[in-house]
Amino acid sequence: MRILQVIPVFSPPKLFGGSQRVVYLVSKQLSKRGHEVAVYTSDMSNLNERTSKYVEAIDGFTIVHFKSICPFLLSKARLLLTPAMERCLQTEINNFDVIHVHEARSFQHIVVWQLAQKRGIPYVVQAHGNLSPHFGGFSRRIYDELFGKKVIRSASKVIAASRVEALDYARFGVNEEKVEIIPNAIDLDEFSNHDIRGTFREKYNINPDSKVILFIGRIHPIKGIDVLLHAFAKMIKDSKVNATLVVAGPDDGFLKECLSIVKTYEISNVIFTGQLDGMERIDAYVDADVVVIPSRYESFSIVVLEAYACGKPVVASRVGGLKDLVVDKETGVLVEPGDVNGLSRAIMAILLDNKVEKRGLRCKEFVEQFSIEKTINKLERAYHEVCS
Repeated sequence: MRILQVIPVFSPPKLFGGSQRVVYLVSKQLSKRGHEVAVYTSDMSNLNERTSKYVEAIDGFTIVHFKSICPFLLSKARLLLTPAMERCLQTEINNFDVIHVHEARSFQHIVVWQLAQKRGIPYVVQAHGNLSPHFGGFSRRIYDELFGKKVIRSASKVIAASRVEALDYARFGVNEEKVEIIPNAIDLDEFSNHDIRGTFREKYNINPDSKVILFIGRIHPIKGIDVLLHAFAKMIKDSKVNATLVVAGPDDGFLKECLSIVKTYEISNVIFTGQLDGMERIDAYVDADVVVIPSRYESFSIVVLEAYACGKPVVASRVGGLKDLVVDKETGVLVEPGDVNGLSRAIMAILLDNKVEKRGLRCKEFVEQFSIEKTINKLERAYHEVCS
């Protein structure tokens, strides 16, 4: 099968956010199964840098970067204009059996919607949580009325990572029969046999006796990092526990505020590492004692799966898809979003837990259901259905 993946920003090995990790892993695995996979994207490696590569082959699939215009002017709305992609698709679209469009509200969605309908090529939309009411804003509401709802309703199928995200599609007026729930996944082999502790601690000069609390994700208000910083400061003050908070992720407009919180509390044991990829990301999980996801909303979380694959418990907000991923009091602890005191207590409960090994085994058992092989099987079936 000839499959085209379309995503506004995508530049491995630096993968900015969960949607990019999904596109990379899915494309890699589909290629392994003999499918011809191409990824069309912009020339932005993130919203501040351009890639110097325009066509590249990686792990069996091809990435084509198209020059974007006005990236800084439109970056707030995430609208990167790629007219060269539109021109290319006008001649190349019939070479693909199916098109899989990722994220929501982009110029690329509009291009695929218009050309795919005109040429009779089926396309699938996977919004990656971006249809949530939490992602409002005036510009997005305008986009939805002009294009967004039409793009999504016209898709042959839409893919939801969780039951919660399926409801988001329903709010957009998508026919229930078009909604396919396919959870995101990870390659469990990448996390096997990586249990040597100390590498990450040594690199960042973290005391071997210090408990490591790990946050991985974009530094953005929706991720609730401010709540975590307040909770960590309270925990240090109340318990005098020897702990280090590691915030690992790229700045998405909220780093300045987070640094201000750290300065206000005068806490020195907070480390901002920037984005972690590859083995360094796995090393961080291995050396962590608990992974915290204090998000105000998540439709799903790759970070939960990665933490479980390394046998690490998760403290997370009781929101969205996290409620289905974290088994309260088994694989971790759920707390109400924004509850500083509750988050502080939950983290301490995990750090003082005397059943760490048992909990770690439960995490590894739970994540088996999210293997990439199972997800690719479901995705292949969905592709074949829309092509038949």
